[in-house]
Amino acid sequence: MDISLTFTPSASLNRHRRPFPPGAGAGTRRLASAGCRRATTSGELQTAAGPNGRGGSYPASVPVHKVTVHDRQRGVVHEFSVPEDQYILHTAEAQNVSLPFACRHGCCTSCAVRIKSGQLRQPEALGISAELKSKGYALLCVGYPSSDLEVETQDEDEVYWLQFGRYFARGPIDRDDYALELALGDE
Repeated sequence: MDISLTFTPSASLNRHRRPFPPGAGAGTRRLASAGCRRATTSGELQTAAGPNGRGGSYPASVPVHKVTVHDRQRGVVHEFSVPEDQYILHTAEAQNVSLPFACRHGCCTSCAVRIKSGQLRQPEALGISAELKSKGYALLCVGYPSSDLEVETQDEDEVYWLQFGRYFARGPIDRDDYALELALGDE
């Protein structure tokens, strides 16, 4: 199994990191304290195969899909398995995969991705419009895989602009000092 290290000089990239899982070795802690992250591979994140030959302890009646996330901001690729009836973000976190998020309720665009291949369901994704959904955008926090899936993280501001930019297309509003002076004079 190939292991590569990625240096992350900015502490802000780690703002959503979870504490080390129970049993995490000192090597994991040393890597993290040095500002390095170990890139993950698909075999590393799956537990031993159960009696039905599937990884983990997922029920045999629920299909499990391989999800690949290209994290543009951190420069790493994550591969992990997600049952069809579980949120992608929550399942990734349970497998110690750190992905961007904020609200966890589908109301913002912090966990927004662009689908490269595959399909997912996101009935609770209020943070992106139907138009953006039709263009292949999705939210990992409320997304369920419907097939093997490959996605790429997006810049939150970029997605926000795609969604609301037409409403603010004229740019910022110029400050009217005269009107402000009149308003303050009434007080």
